[in-house]
Amino acid sequence: MSQAPTLTSFRRIVVKVGSSLLVDRAAGALKRDWLASLASDIASLHKERRDLLVVSSGAIALARATLKLPAGALKLEEAQAAAAIGQIALARSWSESFSAHGIATGQVLLTLGDTEERRRYLNARSTVDKLLEWRTVPVINENDTVATSEIRYGDNDRLAARVATMMSADLLVLLSDIDGLYDRPPTPGSGAKLVPVVPRITPEIEAMAGVSGSELSRGGMVTKIEAGKIATTAGTHMVIASGRVMNPLRAIIDGGPCTWFLTPANPVTARKKWIAGSLEPRGAIHIDAGAVKALRVGKSLLPAGVTRIEGAFGRGDAVVLRGPDGAEVGRGLIAYDADDAEKIKGRSSADVQAILGFEGRTEMIHRDDLVMAGH
Repeated sequence: MSQAPTLTSFRRIVVKVGSSLLVDRAAGALKRDWLASLASDIASLHKERRDLLVVSSGAIALARATLKLPAGALKLEEAQAAAAIGQIALARSWSESFSAHGIATGQVLLTLGDTEERRRYLNARSTVDKLLEWRTVPVINENDTVATSEIRYGDNDRLAARVATMMSADLLVLLSDIDGLYDRPPTPGSGAKLVPVVPRITPEIEAMAGVSGSELSRGGMVTKIEAGKIATTAGTHMVIASGRVMNPLRAIIDGGPCTWFLTPANPVTARKKWIAGSLEPRGAIHIDAGAVKALRVGKSLLPAGVTRIEGAFGRGDAVVLRGPDGAEVGRGLIAYDADDAEKIKGRSSADVQAILGFEGRTEMIHRDDLVMAGH
């Protein structure tokens, strides 16, 4: 499938909005007209019985504007206190924008543990499910008032991808300050071309991402590609489009410039969605072409197909699987810690007990603990 889908063909849509789109830093104020135009787009889709969720940045940026805080990096306690002020302003802005269309909103503040720990993940999903059942539009943000650098998502692109997979959304929309992925940095005179459709995220696609990001936003194109890997591995399509236009969702529907990241149509179980969306894989397992082929037809990963081990992971941690070309082919929960995996890589399963001195699992990653990336 290499043709771009249409936004109106999706049933459950997560829309991610960045700080620089919501807040005019020069004026020190919310971009109310733009927000009203986006709310109108979302309301139109909502009226057609679709489920809509918003992942919104902007709390700290709004507080900066309200408090006239100086430019530059904030200390942790300053950022957390600013978020406490900004979250109220942000939630009120979204609530007022949707109430103009007769739609109620619910604010959900998440920390990393709410999606990485299985029980909390299920609780968060149940809460958002109920909000959708009540036909509200949940507005989700990272809880910056308590998150420290060690326990944060780090950017709302990945948070949005995690929310999309958690809620079994079939589309994630990243509204950005750029209208998609270009084949090279789109500087004046570069001749850069927009890539309209990405059937699969390959090392070549990752190389196109660059490292740019605006001052108000932590996420550049690199984090958007990371979000794309999380989303598409779990069965969610993703589109990057410009948020620097009025009615940005309508612009996508009308065929405006954007980049679609496609996913295979196969359904993924709830457990596998959780595995696929793991934000912090602890390592990487490099495998040969024969192992890739076996995994694609539903087999488990055996030690014999493993060529290289990276990272300091423990038994049960999430790891990335990489094929001979270095491309990510899947993610899974490893049955051995890194030291033991290193000892048995490339060896027959029958040799494991003799090598390790105990009887471990035959599979390095069982197929039930494995999610393959789109191909």
